[in-house]
Amino acid sequence: MKRSDIVRSIQVKFNNMPTTDSAAMIDCVSKRLADALACGDRIELRGFGSFQPRTHAPKTTTNPRTGNKMHLPSRKTILFRASPELIKKMNEA
Repeated sequence: MKRSDIVRSIQVKFNNMPTTDSAAMIDCVSKRLADALACGDRIELRGFGSFQPRTHAPKTTTNPRTGNKMHLPSRKTILFRASPELIKKMNEA
């Protein structure tokens, strides 16, 4: 599913809402979610799942091609856990 599919489904659901308004809604929600994750907040969308920022510690590893030691700095990732309802729905299809 693409962003345009979501915009179109919002338009249909809310009686042909203008494309600019439904696109602005999607942009606002995605920006707010991204800002919350950047601040380190956990996000929970009931019936869908939760997003949680994670920080990986720095580590030293070996380059498999050259065999040289490399230092990898700490990095941030996002952990997503699907809700039981979403998992059930996925398994029904």
